[in-house]
Amino acid sequence: MTRTSFPAAVLFDLDGTLLDSAPDFVVTANRMLQARGMGEVTLEQLRPAVSKGARAMLTVAFPQMAEAERHALVPEFLEIYEALIGQYATLFDGVETMLRALEEAGTTWGIVTNKPEYLARLILPQLGWEQRCAVLIGGDTLAERKPHPLPLEVAAQRIDTAASACVYVGDDERDIIAARAAGMPSVAALWGYRLQTDDPQRWQADCLYEQPQQLWQPAAWPATQPASA
Repeated sequence: MTRTSFPAAVLFDLDGTLLDSAPDFVVTANRMLQARGMGEVTLEQLRPAVSKGARAMLTVAFPQMAEAERHALVPEFLEIYEALIGQYATLFDGVETMLRALEEAGTTWGIVTNKPEYLARLILPQLGWEQRCAVLIGGDTLAERKPHPLPLEVAAQRIDTAASACVYVGDDERDIIAARAAGMPSVAALWGYRLQTDDPQRWQADCLYEQPQQLWQPAAWPATQPASA
């Protein structure tokens, strides 16, 4: 049966789903490489690893370095990134129109990301989302992070909506695993960041879409349960 209204609530991953943050991370990595007299990494090289986190991006930037050494670089990576956050990033085309459509329909929306919460919160005022985003859960907000379902479950609780009445949208397999474990319908954002070895068709998302514009209409969203928590 085709949906005639948007879901009661939608939760989004941030990097690779709402925000094309890869340009910020390329500048961050290249500042580290330049400081060491090393060659630069390209956007095409780094982009697929963004949704995997800082350690994955450092693996791309410093492939010759031992794993323990790369892990020791994470604080430096995050410090540089914090200083320039949002300067080069942009919303994916169609995201703002999608969010406006949800808001006009009375849908509550929020963000559940594995990015540290303090960094995610720096993004909100840059985008004018401080009042619009109803809930923000970061990767260090709780004792667990995605693919564990706890962040999605807590986000739903904080907006007083049953998990089964929410939809989660993300570009990584961890997003879909977390949603499924939380009993939350999911959308795989194929416009985001993926490694060549990733196969979204195997993730078991309820819907897979190539562009945010495909989510401008209620009929595109997966079915949900009633909204009461």
